[in-house]
Amino acid sequence: MTPAPVSPTPTPAVDLDTASLGRAVADLRAGAETWAATPIAERIGLLERMLPRIAARAAEMVADSAAAKGLAPGSPWTAEDWIGAPWALAQGVSAQLHVLRRIAAGKSPVDPGAVRERDGRAVVDVFPATRWDALLQNGTTAQVWTTPGTTARQVVDRAAGEYRGRAGRPAVALVLGAGNVAAITPLDILYKLYAEGQTVIAKMNPVNDYLRPHFEHVFSEFVDQGWVRFADGGADVGGHLAGHDHVDAIHVTGSERTHDAIVWGTDERAAERRRTDTPLNDKPFSSELGGVTPCIVAPGAPGDWSAADFRYQAEHIVTSKMNNSGHNCVASQILILPRDWDGSDRLLDEIRRLLRELPPRADYYPGADDRLDAVLAAHPEAEVFGDDRCRVLVPDLAGVDDMLLTDEVFGSALGVVRLPGADADAFLREAVNFANDRLPGTLGATLIVHPRTERAHRAAVDSAIEGLRYGTVGVNAWCALGFLLGYTPWGAYPGHTRQDIGSGIGFVHNAYLLEDIEKTVLRSPFAPAPRGLFTGSPSLSPRPPYFVTNRTALTTVERLTRFTAAPSAARLPALFASALRG
Repeated sequence: MTPAPVSPTPTPAVDLDTASLGRAVADLRAGAETWAATPIAERIGLLERMLPRIAARAAEMVADSAAAKGLAPGSPWTAEDWIGAPWALAQGVSAQLHVLRRIAAGKSPVDPGAVRERDGRAVVDVFPATRWDALLQNGTTAQVWTTPGTTARQVVDRAAGEYRGRAGRPAVALVLGAGNVAAITPLDILYKLYAEGQTVIAKMNPVNDYLRPHFEHVFSEFVDQGWVRFADGGADVGGHLAGHDHVDAIHVTGSERTHDAIVWGTDERAAERRRTDTPLNDKPFSSELGGVTPCIVAPGAPGDWSAADFRYQAEHIVTSKMNNSGHNCVASQILILPRDWDGSDRLLDEIRRLLRELPPRADYYPGADDRLDAVLAAHPEAEVFGDDRCRVLVPDLAGVDDMLLTDEVFGSALGVVRLPGADADAFLREAVNFANDRLPGTLGATLIVHPRTERAHRAAVDSAIEGLRYGTVGVNAWCALGFLLGYTPWGAYPGHTRQDIGSGIGFVHNAYLLEDIEKTVLRSPFAPAPRGLFTGSPSLSPRPPYFVTNRTALTTVERLTRFTAAPSAARLPALFASALRG
């Protein structure tokens, strides 16, 4: 995502209350000792007591988010705010609870039976983790691939070191909050607390600082104990806190510019500092910084894709673009299609139909209008859908330096690249090389492939999944699902450095607290139930509630949120009744 840069050496502003910020950091410094000494049973209790507070504030949190985006009460678009705010937070807390309860019961954080070695690395089955996961998201699975050379024994032994005799020293972390998806900031706070054992000062992003009262309520016990503090303000506040002597570590969800401004500065010497690796701020720094996200569609054999398949996958692709008006760090920006497959045009026609039919909404994030204006100025041939001008399709990108290929738009523009390849094997080689070598960023990628194509070209599909250098690879699943599940690590593909930060360094969420992570591989059914029976992807799951075309999404995700916060078999009939009508 692309918030304004944070200056590491700001000129003190008139309204910069350094005394108040100093007191907040001092509270956290004092609280760091008590948090480090808090036993696992009490840490579990804190999360258990947090879940009802999430449920209690859920409707207000969603209403405030929707109003800030200019959405009318009850708009079908508000379903995304249930998913990206209270549900994602409740799911993240529930995932952490599941793992901590295992540890408290004397078990390994991760079941050794879920870890196996393959192709010189360990692979860990992390989802579904519970019977509720298997029931509610039937057919969706997730694996964590470790870095080559990691053994299954090392995975089991190194997991959750914070709770197995390797606790770090008490410390204070700064979380620079994201302005787009509400759950990002609280989930980052939880990771710093529970994975790294640090107390946290969270600087709210000005775009969504209206959420602060809700977060303070959700974290009220942590605030009362001096383990969490919140601050408002812009770059001056973030810069002051980043440079504070008693802030030990920094995590940011933002842009490459934000990271570089903090680490290297913004003056005339910034480039020289980066070249010589002499940072202004050398504190431990983790980050999630977005990029240009690809969605790759593998060609099918004649007759494999039905008309319903084209419609469903168009819904999938449009969802990955239009969710949150494209203001997501893994919003699909480049659709990579086979040049020689007649299904490419059919798929694009279905995408056009959906873009015409979706209810109106505006791109709300600051700067979105300017970024879309730049896309339209560069592409007079672009197709614009709706009176709101916030659905832009550029159906055939060709230029090497095209802005859609070089810059994250962070808005509702989708570009199409057609690549050669006489069959799935050849096309996938081209597509993986293009995504890896031409598109900046390594956060997430989505691969859509018909099950019959995968069976017929197993080696090529496996090679594509292995070859994609992205922190999350979704196979028939929008890669953003990896952000939501809680068990799945979320971050860029490893290898970035502070001198070349790319999509960032480190992982968050990661309820199993795994180490040596390379990527997460997600899989979902190619088609919903019951049609999945005929495509070779059988499951019980209907159309996902996060699809922008789901007719009952608002009711379904509200019920799902309340179920996740307080699971009960008695809640299932109403939840299923809504989900099946979607």
